Amino acid sequence: MERLSDKLLNWASILDDETLRQAERTATLPFIRPHVALMPDAHLGKGATVGSVLPTERAIIPAAVGVDIGCGMIAVRTPWSVDEVRGRGSLAPLRGDIERSVPLSAGRYNKKLTETARRRVEELEAKAEELGPKVLGSVTQTAGNWQLQLGSLGSGNHFIEVTADEHQRVWLFLHSGSRGVGNKIAQKHIAIAQQRARDENLDLPDRDLAWLEEGTPEFDRYIAELRWAQHFALLNREEMMDRVADALAVHMRADSTPELERINCHHNFTQRERHDGVDLWVSRKGAIEARKGQAGLIPGSMGTASYVVTGLGNPESLNSSPHGAGRVYSRTRARKTFTRAELEKAMTGIEWRHSDAFLDEIPAAYKDVDVVMADAADLVEIRHTLRQLVNVKGD
Repeated sequence: MERLSDKLLNWASILDDETLRQAERTATLPFIRPHVALMPDAHLGKGATVGSVLPTERAIIPAAVGVDIGCGMIAVRTPWSVDEVRGRGSLAPLRGDIERSVPLSAGRYNKKLTETARRRVEELEAKAEELGPKVLGSVTQTAGNWQLQLGSLGSGNHFIEVTADEHQRVWLFLHSGSRGVGNKIAQKHIAIAQQRARDENLDLPDRDLAWLEEGTPEFDRYIAELRWAQHFALLNREEMMDRVADALAVHMRADSTPELERINCHHNFTQRERHDGVDLWVSRKGAIEARKGQAGLIPGSMGTASYVVTGLGNPESLNSSPHGAGRVYSRTRARKTFTRAELEKAMTGIEWRHSDAFLDEIPAAYKDVDVVMADAADLVEIRHTLRQLVNVKGD
């Protein structure tokens, strides 16, 4: 860990100047307490740095959570080995079954609800009532088709994978969040915070660092809808994982896929926490919670390793760790820099949908995940290293 100032601590050995300046601007905000923690995967984001932990007192920055509220990971360890899964034949039909069972890509949702999705929708409706009488109406007004979004993946760096650990045990691994409904909720409240800043002539280092103050109706509405969207994201991953497990069961000619372990964790979220005797809102934008003994998931990039970890409870990081590899090339720059042949080479031995659409997700567009994990040695302990067998992504 490198102490850059009293208000900024850094775990990233790979850190460009622009990202550093962005983090320094964020750290100047008067309600940051005790400091911003930059994770090993830190890179430039909108407003706040991706791969940062922002503890705030009596205030919250909607853009510091990000537009994919509750984005995160879920993993399931199955009882089967790589040899058993490969022994059932080509993995291409398994990939096809997964792609047909989960809507992929931006703007693509379910045409109807499965029984499991219907139960989860009912849970979300009950959650909305618990959070406030107007929450469900506001969510529905924001995204009228939110029910059909449950169980859909999205695009970008979201993925579904069949992987194997160091003992050749097969895991299912999945990355997604709150989809369009979470994005619209976030954009709405970012705009409200920015309008408040204009109305009060606040001097902001970045307009996307506009905040809401605790004790105001705007703050309360954001927290209620944020909590709902975070729960939507968690259940969205659960629904997709159930469908992926069903596809694997079909491949294995089994009635179902037994689960030996399931881990589900956010890496774009805010929650109330107590640190050094002070109640704070801790926003992790591209970071997971890593309390001592807490299970977590850190994905690499397309074609590289991912990790099942246990938190070490590092107090200076506010019990946090990185959430992945972290980009070093923008999507546009990656497309101009790398070739399809390089992507094909990086994906050797993995069953995937061969397409130029994924060129901006090539591993070389990201930090070396092994360096990221070495930087995180005082934040998490690696339990398992996962290697991809099947990769599924949306365009």
